[in-house]
Amino acid sequence: QVTLVESGGASVQPGGSLSLSCVASNWIYKSGCMAWFRQAAGKEREGVAAIYTGDYDSRYYNDSVKARFTISRDASKNTIYLQMNNLNPDDTAMYFCAADRLGCYTNSWWLQHEYKFWGQGTQVTVSS
Repeated sequence: QVTLVESGGASVQPGGSLSLSCVASNWIYKSGCMAWFRQAAGKEREGVAAIYTGDYDSRYYNDSVKARFTISRDASKNTIYLQMNNLNPDDTAMYFCAADRLGCYTNSWWLQHEYKFWGQGTQVTVSS
């Protein structure tokens, strides 16, 4: 069973930066899709970014974060990262890591049902 563990959440001031990590244990697949979702209080969970874990570089971003967030991965560690810059209060949310053995798809990477495995989340709070 694949398990995902996120870390790196914290409280920061507007304009600040954070880097989140997600380690996938028991990840036996040669390729797949790993993603970050977030859920703010009282709102639906939304896709933030996704990355293909196969042998070519393919990344996807929510338009609201494209210029500020970067998703990356370290295949040797089965870990993905989310570098978040210029944070604002609208970025306040619980951030979840998700993964599936199927690849990322342009038209569906942001859909929760595309992912079989989920982490417990890490809280990001942006406030002055």
